[in-house]
Amino acid sequence: MAQLIKLQDYISRYQIDLNRYPAQFIRMKKNGWNRMKSDWETGDTVNNVPSWGQVEESEQEQKPKETIFKKLFSKKRNSNKEEMVDITENNEENLPIEEELIDDETTLYFEPTIIYRPQTTEELKKIFLDQFFHFQIKWASSTLREKSYVDPKYLREGFLRTILQSLPDNYLVLYYPIIKVKKAPVELDIIILTPLECLCITMVEHENLAVYIGNSERERFWMKKVGDTEKKVLNPLIQLNRMEAIISQLFHLQDVDMPIRKILLSRNGYFDYPGNVFNVQFVDKREYENWMQHLKQSTSPMKHMQILAAKTILNHVETTSYNRTL
Repeated sequence: MAQLIKLQDYISRYQIDLNRYPAQFIRMKKNGWNRMKSDWETGDTVNNVPSWGQVEESEQEQKPKETIFKKLFSKKRNSNKEEMVDITENNEENLPIEEELIDDETTLYFEPTIIYRPQTTEELKKIFLDQFFHFQIKWASSTLREKSYVDPKYLREGFLRTILQSLPDNYLVLYYPIIKVKKAPVELDIIILTPLECLCITMVEHENLAVYIGNSERERFWMKKVGDTEKKVLNPLIQLNRMEAIISQLFHLQDVDMPIRKILLSRNGYFDYPGNVFNVQFVDKREYENWMQHLKQSTSPMKHMQILAAKTILNHVETTSYNRTL
C-alpha cells in the first residue's frame, strides 16, 4: 500500500519524522496481515467487532465537519508556533521534533478483525485492505499529541482508496494538500512521489463518458461534450501547470533533483486534444488500466532524493489540528 503522508490540511505524523514513520507503517501492515492470516488459518474469527471504518465514521459523527475553506481564517492554525515561510525564501530549518514520551504504536495500534469467514486468501486480503485503509486515514491525520477532524467523504473516496491499496509501499502520496504560497493557502491536487519521479495529477471527472475537447494549452476554457450537449469548462491544464510550477519552485530552493511529470487524468471520460503538450501525459478511460498497471511495477526501494522531496513539500503545508487533551 502506498503511504498517505498528507491529506488536505490535516496534521500528519510524517511532518514530525519522515525518517521513522515509513518503516513503522510497513512494519504495522506486515504484522497486521500476518496476525489476520494466522487467525484465518487456525479458524479464529471475531464477530460483532466494528471495523476501522465503522469506528472512524462513528467518531466523525461526534465531531463538526469543517473544511479548510469554511474555517480558513477563523480556525486555530497549527504551524508549530511559527508562521509558514514564503516559498520564495530558502527555508532550511529542521522539522520540529516531537517528544517521544511513549511510542505511537501504543497510542494508535492496528488490530485487524475477521468480521466474516472468507473462503479464499483473496477474500481475506480484501477484508484486510479495507480495514487497513480506514486505519491509514486515521494514521495520516494524527500524531502523538494532535489530530485533525477528517471529513468522512475521504473514507468513501474511490481514487484515494485505489492508489493507496494498489501502489507499492515505497510510494508517498499527498492528496489535495494545502500549500502556503506567499502567505496565502493554495490547494494543490494529487502528488505521488515515487522513488524516481514526482507525479502531479489533476483529475477531470464529471459525467460518465464525457469528452473534453481542448485546442490550446493557453486557452482559458475547454469544451465538455456529453451526448449532444456541450458546455464550457475551465481548462484543467491551468491547475496542473500551477501545481507543477509551485512544486518546481520548492524543489529548486531546496536543491531537490527529481523530475516532475504532469498527468491529466479522467477515469470515466475521454480527452480530445490535438498534438501533444510538453511533459503532460493524458490518461483517460482508454489508457487508465494500463497506466495504473505500469505504476504498480516499481521495484526500486525508497531513495534519499524522494525523502528530501517529501520533506520539502511538507515544510510548506498548511495544517489545522487540535490537541488530543481537549
